[in-house]
Amino acid sequence: MKRTYQVCTRCVMDTTDAAISFDAAGVCDHCRTFDSQILPDWQPSETHSAELEASIEAIRKAGRGRDFDCIIGMSGGIDSSYLTYLAKERFGLRPLVFHVDAGWNSQIAVNNIERIIDGLGLDLYTEVIDWEEMKDLQLAFFKSGVPHIDTPQDHAFFATMYRFAARHGIKHILTGANYSTECVRNPMEWMYYQSDSIQLRDIHRRHGTRPLRRFPVTSILWHKLWLPYVRGIKVVRPLNQIPYVQKDAKALLIERFGWQPYPQKHFESRFTRFYESYWLPERFGYDVRKVQYSSLILTGQMSRDEAIERLKAPSYDKATIASEIEFVASKLGISVDELNGYMVLPKRSFRDYRSQQHIYKLGARAMRLFGMERGGKR
Repeated sequence: MKRTYQVCTRCVMDTTDAAISFDAAGVCDHCRTFDSQILPDWQPSETHSAELEASIEAIRKAGRGRDFDCIIGMSGGIDSSYLTYLAKERFGLRPLVFHVDAGWNSQIAVNNIERIIDGLGLDLYTEVIDWEEMKDLQLAFFKSGVPHIDTPQDHAFFATMYRFAARHGIKHILTGANYSTECVRNPMEWMYYQSDSIQLRDIHRRHGTRPLRRFPVTSILWHKLWLPYVRGIKVVRPLNQIPYVQKDAKALLIERFGWQPYPQKHFESRFTRFYESYWLPERFGYDVRKVQYSSLILTGQMSRDEAIERLKAPSYDKATIASEIEFVASKLGISVDELNGYMVLPKRSFRDYRSQQHIYKLGARAMRLFGMERGGKR
């Protein structure tokens, strides 16, 4: 039976999230999770907390005698750009900036990375993903019918960075992941786990046309257990330890480096811009702005009324979407008609393919039990 449409009375998450639930006041479980699991222990401080100071000192110690003491994955987006600034200027670290080129960088992203790197006097290492294999894998995801067609790009990003850290004995990876702008997570039906190598390989086996010989494939057990607990590689999230206000960070980056803002979070990638602004909402009815705006509402950075007003307009530009579709089709080596044909394929979900979902569920329970992860419904 079709569910009656309902939107949360506190944020803007609604029943396009099939698993959402509401209490008697109409407040959704995303909000309740934030209140019960994140907010009580999330206390960012203007002065460095003991936990952050300990992390910084550990990073410095591990990096003694090396050219750099940590790596930061940088996309050119606001979170990674601001983190890079903090690491060098505020924390006094010597990071190697790590960028993965999956073939979809926007010119703005390229410019932003160069401006941050040059402005801070840092070194940049860029790993280029084999384009023919990336293209074949992305087309396989289109043909699979699932919503999460950005998985190949995301999988390549963190698989490559973890592999680099393991190969070069780097003990600390700094990431821009944060509660301030990401305390509400995308529902699993919208974006399944990008690190699930079993699902990635199954979709490629069924719909791909060439072997994956150079594409970097990781596994949940390798980067969640082996690397941190055997190899001692730690992921540090400094933005959770300090007050992180998106508009203030953006203003600083613009003034200090001439950084250019994007119309929406994650739009530094041309493919992600197409996927999140057009593909997901038009084919599946999933608008990721609801997740992004709800996070900002819960952390006091946006009013609910402002979010509702913004959501009235589509996240893509109606005047330019035709040229955007043509660009994506041309880049993938297919016709516009073929790309549009994928829009009307039978809809599938992650459940229609092999996966490691049971491992993720067990791992999430264990991490929450031991306080290693808080909140965030998937």
